[in-house]
Amino acid sequence: MSTPLTTRRPRDLRVEDAPRVSVLVPAKDEAENLPLFLELCDAMIRGQGVGYEVVVIDDGSRDDTPTVLADLSARYPWLRTVRHRAQRGIADALRSGYLAAQGDILVFYPADLQFKPEDIPRLVQPILDDQSDMVTGFKQGHYEKAFVSRIYNGLSRSLFDIPVRDLNSVKAYRRIIMDEQPARPDWHRYMIVLAHARGYTVSEIPVPLYPRHAGRSKFGWGRIPVGVLDMLAVWFELRFGQKPLLAFGMLGAGLFALGVVAGVIAVGLLVTQNVGQRWLWTLIQTCLLLGSIFFATGLLGEQIAVTRAEQRELRRLLDEVTTRRRGD
Repeated sequence: MSTPLTTRRPRDLRVEDAPRVSVLVPAKDEAENLPLFLELCDAMIRGQGVGYEVVVIDDGSRDDTPTVLADLSARYPWLRTVRHRAQRGIADALRSGYLAAQGDILVFYPADLQFKPEDIPRLVQPILDDQSDMVTGFKQGHYEKAFVSRIYNGLSRSLFDIPVRDLNSVKAYRRIIMDEQPARPDWHRYMIVLAHARGYTVSEIPVPLYPRHAGRSKFGWGRIPVGVLDMLAVWFELRFGQKPLLAFGMLGAGLFALGVVAGVIAVGLLVTQNVGQRWLWTLIQTCLLLGSIFFATGLLGEQIAVTRAEQRELRRLLDEVTTRRRGD
């Protein structure tokens, strides 16, 4: 697996000089969009009362994006860049940007200029005012994939109790939310769901949506089945991730009980009527076998859940030690 290359290392900053807000910008073949995007970012940053930085993650671009970013880095002191040698997806790009960022508030913003940087402060302000832990944008304007988006958001609302209408949009969030985000491909779409499930407050504001400035979208219809499967995976993680035996064990016990009942019926028919039912014996064998497999899977899942809980506790203790040392 390729490793991210930070092409511009952060300078040594005092705490009071460190940027408060880090805008994370995944970019794949965005050489035509980046100059204007960063020019608009510069105009936005000049009018803010808190420190900003923009971290552009070049996700394996094959065009002139690396050269363009090198030129722009010399022009804008608040710009930092990270490069993936090969394409790794938005979730990995956001994680690389988060690891390189210095701000305690992170903003996910695409480089294609469908969202203008002038709207970033509106996403950030509720967090600065301690009114919300995470703010997502509700798209206002023509959207080519509006039908797919409505289905995706409708299914999400039916599975998850979330107070927003648009999950897959620009968003601002506290850094701690990313600290707890699972490092799973494509799970960035469910960052709001996972954050809300952990007790973080989530709010929504309308943001204008504009036509793409240049290039073409990187997403096709083939990603829809992947999104649906990811949605089910997130639902299972939230519902049964801590207690997998509750899902597999109950299913296995139910099948095993059904096999036992069918066995009693089959024996009763054989004794009283001297008649054997082949389909009934097949049902017995299938239920007993599948019931045993599901129950064993649940027990194995419990062992994995215990290991994950121990890892979370070790991480919490490590974070406490790190925080204490920084305080000293």
